[in-house]
Amino acid sequence: MRVFQEMAVFTGNAHRDLAEAVCRHLEMPLGDCEVFEFSNEEVFVRYLDNIRERDVFIIQPIVSPVNTRLMELLIMIDAAKRASAGRITAVVPYYAYGRSDKKDQPRVPVTARLVANFIEVAGADRVLTLDMHAGQIQGFFNIPLDELTAFPLIAEHFRQKNLPAPVVVAADVGRAKLAREIAGRIDADIAIVDKKREGNTDHAEALTMIGEVEGRDCLIIDDEILTGGTVASAVRLLRTRGARSVRVACVHPVMAGRAFEVLDTSEVDEIVYTDTLPLVHGSFKKVPASVLSVAPLIGDAMHRIHTGGSVGALFR
Repeated sequence: MRVFQEMAVFTGNAHRDLAEAVCRHLEMPLGDCEVFEFSNEEVFVRYLDNIRERDVFIIQPIVSPVNTRLMELLIMIDAAKRASAGRITAVVPYYAYGRSDKKDQPRVPVTARLVANFIEVAGADRVLTLDMHAGQIQGFFNIPLDELTAFPLIAEHFRQKNLPAPVVVAADVGRAKLAREIAGRIDADIAIVDKKREGNTDHAEALTMIGEVEGRDCLIIDDEILTGGTVASAVRLLRTRGARSVRVACVHPVMAGRAFEVLDTSEVDEIVYTDTLPLVHGSFKKVPASVLSVAPLIGDAMHRIHTGGSVGALFR
């Protein structure tokens, strides 16, 4: 296996704070790169550092404005390839279009696969990401992909709180396995919310609850929060079932639409999320918010990729 001697880290305009935090953890400078739009909205990229034969990492979550940030990532990859980079790793902490991971209706696209094709064709040699919305997205890539998980960070956060009667609540049936894993880490029971989504809208309604939550400290866990509708509905259901406290946690705080309006209420005791993407649509004013940094996790994974080490060993 070829081990590259020099490492270079760059970022677009999606989340510079995270890229700088990763570089501080790695004790190295963030590379110098111009990424901007012309007046006609076309994206321009120019590397100001020499990257010939270097091991290049491009940190760029695909966040709002999603299509602009995606184009920045693709053009940065292409520019690095044409500048003779030795290897290009696309570090995508948040992989957008992850919800479009299957053809579940007639005449609809599988956009998550399309984005994977874009990244490959642009010239990336490998991808590093965190907690994709669906596991099968890994199989959409024909290049190496490492998927990290921030759920152990969330579990440790709640473990340190020493809640007297914790219950991990899966936001839907599909998250039951995740809830069970986190519950095992903090010695908690689990409960599952059965929800119904209306067509292609962002609206979802919690219908019923599987599990006992009366007098318990409930932890609603999900990979991402988009509009907050699903979580807000689950919070109301838990409160009607007699929950003593309700805390909400996610890895990716997309928080679009009315998310802050529906979640920033007294019914939520705490909201926990990581810094895989910035809060671009607002902030929490009433609910205590805890932000967990994934910069050390990403930095350690990048170092292992650069040196030929095992990324999986980070979780053992």
